[in-house]
Amino acid sequence: MIPNNITCSEMMKTYSRYVWQTNSNEDFTEELMLFTLQAKNTTYAIAVLESGLLAHVYYGSKIVDEDLSYLLKLDKNPWTLKVNQRDAGTIMDSTPFEYPCHGRGDYREPCLMVMDKAGMSTCDLRYVSHKIYAGKPQLTQDGQVLPATFATNEEASTLEINCIDKVSGLEATLIYTAYCDLDVITRSVRLKNTGTDSINIRRVLSACVEFETCDYDMITLNGSWARERIIERAPLHHGKQSVDSVKGESSHQNNPFAALVSHNADEDNGEAFGFNLVYSGNFFAQAEVTQHKHTRFVMGINHFDFNWLLESGAEFTAPEVVMVHSDNGIGGMSRTYHDLYRQHLIRGEYKDKRRPILINNWEATYFNFNTEKLIDIAKEASKLGIEMLVMDDGWFGHRDSDNSSLGDWFVYEKKINGGLKHLVDEVNKLGMKFGIWFEPEMISPDSELYKAHPEWAIQIKGRDMTMSREQYVLDYSNPEVRDYIYGLMKKVLDSANIEYIKWDMNRQLTEVGSTYLPAERQRELWHRYVLGVYDVMNRLTTDYPHILLENCSGGGARFDPAMLYYSPQIWCSDDTDAIERLKIQHGTSICYPVSAMGAHVSDCPNHTVGRTTPFSTRGDVAMVGTFGYELDVTRIPQADRDAIPGQIEEFNKYNPLIRTGDQYRIGNMFKDTTWDAWMFVAKDKSEALFTFVQVLGRPNYPCRLVKLKGLDPKANYKNETTGEVHSGSALMNAGVVVDINGDFNSMKIHFVRV
Repeated sequence: MIPNNITCSEMMKTYSRYVWQTNSNEDFTEELMLFTLQAKNTTYAIAVLESGLLAHVYYGSKIVDEDLSYLLKLDKNPWTLKVNQRDAGTIMDSTPFEYPCHGRGDYREPCLMVMDKAGMSTCDLRYVSHKIYAGKPQLTQDGQVLPATFATNEEASTLEINCIDKVSGLEATLIYTAYCDLDVITRSVRLKNTGTDSINIRRVLSACVEFETCDYDMITLNGSWARERIIERAPLHHGKQSVDSVKGESSHQNNPFAALVSHNADEDNGEAFGFNLVYSGNFFAQAEVTQHKHTRFVMGINHFDFNWLLESGAEFTAPEVVMVHSDNGIGGMSRTYHDLYRQHLIRGEYKDKRRPILINNWEATYFNFNTEKLIDIAKEASKLGIEMLVMDDGWFGHRDSDNSSLGDWFVYEKKINGGLKHLVDEVNKLGMKFGIWFEPEMISPDSELYKAHPEWAIQIKGRDMTMSREQYVLDYSNPEVRDYIYGLMKKVLDSANIEYIKWDMNRQLTEVGSTYLPAERQRELWHRYVLGVYDVMNRLTTDYPHILLENCSGGGARFDPAMLYYSPQIWCSDDTDAIERLKIQHGTSICYPVSAMGAHVSDCPNHTVGRTTPFSTRGDVAMVGTFGYELDVTRIPQADRDAIPGQIEEFNKYNPLIRTGDQYRIGNMFKDTTWDAWMFVAKDKSEALFTFVQVLGRPNYPCRLVKLKGLDPKANYKNETTGEVHSGSALMNAGVVVDINGDFNSMKIHFVRV
């Protein structure tokens, strides 16, 4: 723990080791400086070498020593030219660099690669200056605020290190923020062209960490549509292991998260280093095991097909990497991410509030609905305690299937007879809020918009356009396109009392070209598209702060921190089956809090897998999220309908604990597919909620003793179901008895400290 007498502003320090004399052509004499960043129980250290290059010194559990320069082994082979008379190339390819550049003898993966007017790609950043200050700066690009974590002056402190390549005039500012009460350090980089000639940025990653060993496993969250964020874990090996996206979004297939963990790390023990990129486009993360069995980990914007023309005087800001260190296993890392994102990333009216319990009509009706049908659903839902009706896809243009009308964001009067305001007013009269679906990044070939502006779609002149879901992608690098789409959305939102938006995005980018951008900026489109999405979302959340925005991209393709900056919850997956969701929600919780997971009770047999699961189990699984319903409440069995008020009562009772407490994963469907379990524990240890799901029953199998986690071992806890009282130590070391029969059944136990 941080001593009480040390303030957050004092958590970042410089330490001087010795003085060197620079070459006669250098313009300064300086001391070797060591920067020490202290988070809650974490230390991060950087050194300025004699050459002015930045070296990575240490990242891990807290160290109280101020002088950590001995860790650089400057007097040992092969890093020191003066001592060992080694050639500079050997040194460059062995030194643990803080922000490595391409073209100066370091053959490992670089963070920065440029091309000057002569076509040369070498860059050589050297230290110029630094500053340390309380708080955390906003990240901006061309005056636009970028999504990133935030903190007050009392919650964090920041180090900025300025470096320059003297030949080109390219200036790089490395930005580090350490949080006082969390084991979190964030990284970003800001480039500025101080020279007279333009520079092409070919690669600009946000973070690099050098590890002294390769004795780690790498964890990534991968999958596909309806199978998102499946945990994959593999030991590091010589060479490179990477995870990335080249789809124009963070993607179903790969999440912008990776962790390096000790081989023995599990949920509760071992060391874990997590890295999460606050970005919604193409990303890249890689661990490289080097010739000396060290590991270089890098993360940032994917350099595949990327280029950014940096004109004289212009700046470029790379997105933020959130680094979390844990000595308490993968679970400790997860809980740190959860706390950080709940308090320092998610914003707005619903940041610290329970979200409305909604019913979405998609699985109930698909495109086959009208005003009367929606009002019928709302009437029945309101009787049961559901708080919001969300009208999904099909309300606009002439949309009766998924092959038309995207871009024509005006009401389909044939369906919404009487108009949108009439529908919303009728729903409001029932005491319910109203929400609506948009897919504002897309355009259908048959739309009025495409007929008027075919050039607004992303395309390469002279080449066929690849269609997916019978739609194209709008060029959000073009401000005229963004203004037009937002104008249509605003007209809809101003026409009725709309209090929720589901923002969808149902395909990826290809034939990535723009009729708006000049030739020399075409490869900027990947990034400018993402910036354009941020721009529209920022306008939306600024103009309508009361509206709850839920992001969705074919379900969970953009479940990333940047989206959480604009929307406090994200559609977790299009797979609504409760049993399939056990893996999806488990994997998602590795990095993201359950309060951000859109989760619903769906119809059975389930629309994605055909499975029939008890209504109670569907409710228990959906409570590990924002909670709602996605079914036709007018047609489900009466027993299920009768169960809804009880589910809502339970959700209201337990949501404060689920939303704000610490999550502990107990079961693991990736290792044992017969059962799963988890619990939430209040920060003050005053209560806990344990949930168990028996996926498959087994014959002649005894009841289970399941060990709980996170309780106060010295306190006594009452089981609200049985009235039994046991100590926290008994519940954690011996366990709680679970006796449950049948497939796909679940149970909950609420413990209260007595």
